[in-house]
Amino acid sequence: MITEIGIVAGEIWEFLDKNGEVSLFELIEGIEKPRELVLMSLGWLSREGHVLVKLEEDNYRISLRCAKA
Repeated sequence: MITEIGIVAGEIWEFLDKNGEVSLFELIEGIEKPRELVLMSLGWLSREGHVLVKLEEDNYRISLRCAKA
């Protein structure tokens, strides 16, 4: 399972690098993986300090912590 979480974390990174800040819904729809797996991978990236997760009204917004060069 840890391998799957790592693979999806990489897909999230690539998705955010390409699309910039997105809503949690957009991320889940864009990755096309099970919601639970996306959330576990997002938690991993968040804990490692690679992504920012912020709540705006009733929706979470997700972005990469590092800016594109």
